[in-house]
Amino acid sequence: MDWYSKLVATLKVLLPLAALALLSTLFLLSRRVDPVSTIPFAEEDVRSRVELQQITGPFFSGATEGGDSLSFTAAILTTGTDNLNEARDVTARVDLVGGTRVDLMADLAKVELDASKMDLSGNVVITTSTGFTITSDTLLADLETATLTSPGEVQADSGFGDLVAGQMILSPSREDAPAQLVFTNGVKLVYDPKQTDE
Repeated sequence: MDWYSKLVATLKVLLPLAALALLSTLFLLSRRVDPVSTIPFAEEDVRSRVELQQITGPFFSGATEGGDSLSFTAAILTTGTDNLNEARDVTARVDLVGGTRVDLMADLAKVELDASKMDLSGNVVITTSTGFTITSDTLLADLETATLTSPGEVQADSGFGDLVAGQMILSPSREDAPAQLVFTNGVKLVYDPKQTDE
């Protein structure tokens, strides 16, 4: 056996032994880890999560006595006192009996389940299947009747132009009548005939 073969045979034994020695020193010299100290939550964050119950990705659906269907989703729902729940990044949908569909989006919603009411605020966007896109700062939703009311100023884009009003009410259809979208309190309409021609 020549020197090269002897070297290879020796290294076949020494290298695995050296690897085992290195691994054993990793375990022997490693520090003990306190599992409590590695939890990535601040003490105040943990306290707030314990005090306020949170639901991630909640989904609710239901129907009114008139047959209109409602659905609601959010990123986080926090349950508070007096049956007042606060939801963030809210998306809601209302399918009215008359065939109109209304989609809602808002940054924040306060939901009172006992009163069947929901107050939406922060970048409220209302989109209807009839071609309206309405923006508002606040929107009050009556979950029993599927009535949507914006007490403050609204801006609307429609198929016939742009509209600004001091108040808006969307009420569902009754007795086979279509849903009513009523703008009041200083309505200003910029009519665009090009949009109606398209």
